[in-house]
Amino acid sequence: MAQVKPFPALRPKADLASQICELPYDVMSSDEARQMAAGNPLSFLHVSKPEIDLPPGTDLYSPEVYAKGRENFGKLIASGALVQDKSAGFYLYRQVMGSHSQVGLVAVVSCEEYQQGIIKKHELTRVDKEDDRVRHIETLNSQTGPVFLTYRANPKLNELFARKLTEQPEIDLTAKDGVRHTSWGIRDAATIRAIESEFAGIPYLYIADGHHRSAAAARVFQARRGAGNSAWFMAVIFPHNQMQILPYNRVLKDLNGLSATTLLQKLASIFTIRPGGAAKPTRKHELALYLNGQWHTLNFRPEFSATSDPIEKLDVTLLQKLVLAPLFGIDDPRTSKRINFVGGIRGTAELEKLVNSGEYACAFSMFPTSIEDLMVIADAGGIMPPKSTWFEPKLRDAMFCHLI
Repeated sequence: MAQVKPFPALRPKADLASQICELPYDVMSSDEARQMAAGNPLSFLHVSKPEIDLPPGTDLYSPEVYAKGRENFGKLIASGALVQDKSAGFYLYRQVMGSHSQVGLVAVVSCEEYQQGIIKKHELTRVDKEDDRVRHIETLNSQTGPVFLTYRANPKLNELFARKLTEQPEIDLTAKDGVRHTSWGIRDAATIRAIESEFAGIPYLYIADGHHRSAAAARVFQARRGAGNSAWFMAVIFPHNQMQILPYNRVLKDLNGLSATTLLQKLASIFTIRPGGAAKPTRKHELALYLNGQWHTLNFRPEFSATSDPIEKLDVTLLQKLVLAPLFGIDDPRTSKRINFVGGIRGTAELEKLVNSGEYACAFSMFPTSIEDLMVIADAGGIMPPKSTWFEPKLRDAMFCHLI
């Protein structure tokens, strides 16, 4: 049973939302955030990445950074730029990116259910990143970025949400990247009960993005013993068949002492290779390699992908085990300085640019991991390899905040 609960969100004034709402803190560097927020005192990056208001080179985890975030958050509230709703409610959050549209329920979900595995994870977390989010939540007394959850689609919820979307939205903005973000409030008791009832019949929720936020919220809940609203964390929950996963591509610094010819010869025992292929793979177990200014289409030979283990047959797993470790000497992609990861939102032209510049020796363009694979692995209690999924569009911070 998945519990979802309405809450009184802290939200931007509708006419200021486009100036306030920003991409999540973890998809940009401090320098990029500084440029994005330049000349805009309302930008939520002053709260989510407050180091931009301190001297460059400031330790990101210093007490001054969190204190500056609290100060900036307080200014947005005191000025009336962010206003808390008077009563608890659910919200719908629609994102439109090109031809893709997805509609999620904004609610708070249970920290206990996260600990019990009803809210399922599929990634490992890093303690330093958890610590950072714990300190951010504790210092602000708020969760300012929602966790991105999914569930197996439910027809009754689809119908209920579709009716709501015909009404006038409360916030409607198009961000600089062209993604449209629209929200509606749900406050009538009958609709709230209907949503809670439908979710009570959904056995599991799945974390798509936000593993560190979830883990941090659970730690704050434990430390506060559930005081205030700390037993719940904020999430946007999308049906699985509306999710868009882009590939997470790989770029390699060097060929590990191999010539391009030798590398291709070794790859030929693992893949069938077609030189001059497309930059984007078209199906599962197909990759594209960019090497010496040319794309090659690589298809795993059937014997390598013939397994029933859902983790072992992921393309990212196969590439790591059969190519990156034995041929490139990259045993731990989490720590190796010889590999980098490029989100699919940047496109294959970015891979070509990085290799053509000489900074990298080659690139692998991946086919996206499916949401079905993610759920099967999470159901089995498995952990996916690092950088397996890149979800788009990203949720905007400050569309909703949960005061704890």
